[in-house]
Amino acid sequence: MQQIYSMDKTNQLKKISLVFLLVVGLIGVSYLVAPIIPVGVDWQTAFRPAALEILSLRSPYNVPGFFNPPWATIVLIPFALFPEQVGRVLLIIAGFISYAFVAHKLGGKKWAVIALLLSPPVMHNTLNGNIDWLAMLGVIMPPQIGLFFVTIKPQIGVAIVIFWLVESWRNGGWMETIRVFSPITLVTLVSFIFFGAWPLRAQVEIDLWWNASLWPMSLPVGLALLIASLRKRDMFFSMGASPCFSPYILLHSWVVAIYAVIRSTPETIAAVIGLWILVAIRFFS
Repeated sequence: MQQIYSMDKTNQLKKISLVFLLVVGLIGVSYLVAPIIPVGVDWQTAFRPAALEILSLRSPYNVPGFFNPPWATIVLIPFALFPEQVGRVLLIIAGFISYAFVAHKLGGKKWAVIALLLSPPVMHNTLNGNIDWLAMLGVIMPPQIGLFFVTIKPQIGVAIVIFWLVESWRNGGWMETIRVFSPITLVTLVSFIFFGAWPLRAQVEIDLWWNASLWPMSLPVGLALLIASLRKRDMFFSMGASPCFSPYILLHSWVVAIYAVIRSTPETIAAVIGLWILVAIRFFS
């Protein structure tokens, strides 16, 4: 028994050492690649400054371009501690790993995952230095934790939140609903005390020229998908519905709609091809 325990401990130490070496290696690569990577406008002007503000115990909403929930900045602090471009490279690496991991956990096969990683939304997220991959991580987490992630991007998470609300009620009534939703509710209320009504700040983005929302024409599609999700108890329909409810969404947040079909490789590849055709039409028109 003692020998088995020693072997398990040795294996754990080896795994920890490998993870440590991998992290150190990725940081080293990031320093090498940083000078040749173009600046990510969202990382430079919004997310990194907001993370540094919260680290200094100031409001992230001192940064004009930051509109996300304040808890998003906490996750970004480790990236913000590095020089700007090094942190950006690490953000890209984390993004690609997260996108692929979530796709795999949701049942995506190899070619579906590859198609997703080569899709316009993922490329757009990488180009801008955005954090949609953080919101997608919430989809594969327990709801009481995942809520903190999917709400980082309401464009991605709004229908998923509704789905989890109904499912928690179905699974255990009001007690289960309170158990699942009380953490995010409490944190949100506390954030209002410290930062004011921060969700209202996002209204200024609706009229920006780069808004890729189909709202309100997309509402019927979103409602149909949401009802299908609730009837079939299938969250994938909710993932397809979320962008349809948002009056403001950029191309990179439409990635959640690709995840809605990630279980089927032909549909995933077709969606990605269609998106590249759309990009080409917009580029050459």
